[in-house]
Amino acid sequence: MSVASKSVEQPGSGNESIFSPRYRITTLGILILMTIIAFEALAVATALPTAARSLNGLASYGWAFTGFLVASVVGMVVSGMYSDIHGARRPLLVGLVLFIIGLVIGGVAESMWVLVVARFVQGLSTGLLITAMYVVMGEVYEDQVRPRIFAALASAWVIPGLVGPVVAGWITEQLSWRWVFSGLAPFVALGGVLMLPSLRQLRRSTGHAGRMDRRRIGYALLTAFGVAGVANLGENLNLLGAGIAAVGLVAMVVGLRRLLPAGTPRFAPGVPAAVAFRGVLAGMFVGMEVILPLTLSVQLHYSPTMAGMPLMLSALSWATASAIQGRLKQPNRSALVALGLVLMAIGGVGMALVAMRIVPGAVAFAVWPFAGFGAGFAITSVSVVMLECTTDAKRGSDSAALQLSDSSVSALSAAFAGALIALAVHDRISYGTGFAVVYLSMAALGMLVISRSSRLRAPTGGPFAAGGELAIGGCQPAGGGGQPVTASVEQSRPGSVSS
Repeated sequence: MSVASKSVEQPGSGNESIFSPRYRITTLGILILMTIIAFEALAVATALPTAARSLNGLASYGWAFTGFLVASVVGMVVSGMYSDIHGARRPLLVGLVLFIIGLVIGGVAESMWVLVVARFVQGLSTGLLITAMYVVMGEVYEDQVRPRIFAALASAWVIPGLVGPVVAGWITEQLSWRWVFSGLAPFVALGGVLMLPSLRQLRRSTGHAGRMDRRRIGYALLTAFGVAGVANLGENLNLLGAGIAAVGLVAMVVGLRRLLPAGTPRFAPGVPAAVAFRGVLAGMFVGMEVILPLTLSVQLHYSPTMAGMPLMLSALSWATASAIQGRLKQPNRSALVALGLVLMAIGGVGMALVAMRIVPGAVAFAVWPFAGFGAGFAITSVSVVMLECTTDAKRGSDSAALQLSDSSVSALSAAFAGALIALAVHDRISYGTGFAVVYLSMAALGMLVISRSSRLRAPTGGPFAAGGELAIGGCQPAGGGGQPVTASVEQSRPGSVSS
């Protein structure tokens, strides 16, 4: 065996696989969990319209999504705080149990409000699970390996994206929408059992003394209610709805100022910049994606299957871009984020031309995958930067902040899109104009912040930060407490997180 091949197998090597012996169990557990979340998200979204009609609850249809989003905000904050103090094991276990309970409640619901409760429980569980999963990735994987686990996470959405809606649609038509909920529960339970070996490897406590800050939970609730108020605008475009949205926006700002790292609004270097970019990128993508099938079905009269096809293509391009960045050696994360913003803007401009019927509808199948490529490069990169820049003591809170930024800005962009659609429904503007304004606004948002991507760039002047500690990417961790994640080789070894 050559020296080169030996070095690949050595712990700590930048070429180490996420399926190497010390990572294998954790990797399988994370991928199982993400695949379950992906199937649930896509399958339930497919079945919900039929479920709402069956329960005579179309008037409350939007709350099935709003309730999920509101609860997930609370779950993110609680999971982040608990993980910082006691480790990620319990949020993962509780999240899995609540996930199953939410599916069962949805499957037996006899009224729309019960279904909304089920979605609330599912949102709470998803918030717990995703934040805890980020904490685990920060604890277990070394910096050089971490981009590859993010690439694998993106790939975990491909198969659910290809078959989830089709299978869910067939089950809904041939059996019942209830089987989409209840039928998933045994698979989630099986996935939980398969994850048990990886959960046993996680430490029970982080070693950081402290108590849960109830004020942060209060701010999380304030943010959640703010998100609900803003999301309500898309369904109630009237004076009362506008007033509720304005109050909700104020509540969101107040809550997020306390929950997000200081300096997030101005893209301060390190964790704040990563958190801010996560919000912008997610908001851009969601704002455009939620109206894309509607654009093709309303403007061009495509069938539901054809209207959803670009979403499948973007899922594939997202996974491809994420895999590419995972194989790059010493990538320039700021350049990848800037590239991602440009590609997403190209997708937005192209879809605006489709919406205005300036170009044929077939162009959508060519340009929307660009947005997927952009998201794969950029969203993965800011996630990697956040975990490189955070500290042991704040990994959970910073992971929660990343998800909060994602959800909050996504809610704003979705509400903006919903308001323009409502204007079109009431013949105040044309559908083409409304769709085009959304696409072009999201593209403009990306171009507006592209100059800030330099805040993610490693500064020149050597690999060592002040005080002689090794700093990956020149990160300036937000907040105090704890040592930088990369300050010590031993801190980043999986062995140090075993109970």
